[in-house]
Amino acid sequence: MIGYLARMNAEWVREFLLGLPHVVETAQWGGIVFWVGDKGIGGKMFVMLNTDAGELPISYPAGQERMAELVELEGIIPAPYMARIFWVAAERWDVFRMSEWQNELTAAHAMTFAKLPPKTKAVLAMPKGEQRKIVAERRKLLAERKTKTSAFTDKTDKSK
Repeated sequence: MIGYLARMNAEWVREFLLGLPHVVETAQWGGIVFWVGDKGIGGKMFVMLNTDAGELPISYPAGQERMAELVELEGIIPAPYMARIFWVAAERWDVFRMSEWQNELTAAHAMTFAKLPPKTKAVLAMPKGEQRKIVAERRKLLAERKTKTSAFTDKTDKSK
């Protein structure tokens, strides 16, 4: 029953997050990472959803003051590797009711959006078609850079 409850909540959270403005998901680090804006245009990560049973199911930024309040609650801890930037992690889904999860995750989204660079916000303000075009161009450029970097690394490794 607990496994079913965890999957149900993870799926509910995923659907909720994807309903927020400018949210993109990627599969990374053994889970799902949600971004405000595509990372190719300078978007920022705002939720990490772990899909592995037995792991912390979710982590998100809370801000310095809110983090201090949240870690006093049973079931909320400083997020591993991310505590220094004021992220928290829930040990289980039942630490909040659904409405409280909505409030926490909406606040994390708003806080992250506020920290986006002006150029990223400008792209997000464009019509969807223009956004997609810019994101595609940026991803292509990043892939080309990665290929060049890999080729350079391969050449320097072979020269040793």
